Amino acid sequence: MPQLGFGVWQVPDAEAEHAVGTALEAGYRSIDTAAVYGNEKGTGKAVAASGVPREELFVTTKLWNGPKRRWGRDEVLRAFDESLGKLGLDHVDLYLIHWPRPMRDDFVAIWKTFEEIAASGRAKAVGVSNFRPEDLERLAAESALVPAVNQVELHPLFPQAELRAVHAARGIATEAWSPLGQGKELLTLPAVVALAGKYGRSAAQVVLRWHLQQGNIVIPKSVTPARIRENLDVFDFELEAADVAALDALGAGAAGRRIGPDPAEFDV
Repeated sequence: MPQLGFGVWQVPDAEAEHAVGTALEAGYRSIDTAAVYGNEKGTGKAVAASGVPREELFVTTKLWNGPKRRWGRDEVLRAFDESLGKLGLDHVDLYLIHWPRPMRDDFVAIWKTFEEIAASGRAKAVGVSNFRPEDLERLAAESALVPAVNQVELHPLFPQAELRAVHAARGIATEAWSPLGQGKELLTLPAVVALAGKYGRSAAQVVLRWHLQQGNIVIPKSVTPARIRENLDVFDFELEAADVAALDALGAGAAGRRIGPDPAEFDV
């Protein structure tokens, strides 16, 4: 899985084909979508039109395990088939459970169906999204299949050090959604702006470089062609250790905070 991919959260289906097409043309080879984003069709059209061989692409989508009820095996399989149909693909490279919803107590049963999907080869790998350490511990107690990835909110203001340590111990890759935060808050902080000036890079490039040096997988989103290309141009410089530590400090103590839902409480 490429460490830097392209995300399409909040990209309307009508715009997804152009945005994903631009990303593929720029050199991205990993695309992250989800059933709930409503843009799997546009994403699939862009993949088909790109001319990039399928074996060079890494396509991720996610099970939207809502509304507020428990999910059964047949529903999971039906949702997976629908996602493949919309994408126009015979397999995805990664399929994720979008939220744990611990109050519904069904993610282990869903994971058992994910085991079947993985065994079929129609998903080359399976994983989870927004899972907490205790959710991962429960999966480990009830399944031999380790999630390949846990995709979670992660950025310098919410660095998730404890969760990343759990991932490292269990052999789970850490993937960051909203790696640049949301809005302009993170990218306009004095510490980030100062580093952008020091390295002659944009604030977004500095933050993405921080992620890469932490070992995080990142999927920044943009519909602006220049920014799509800019976000990919982060492999020819490296932050000094002291500058990595300065960004780490942004999320220390009480400053570390979520901008998205809390998985312990979010019932989709």
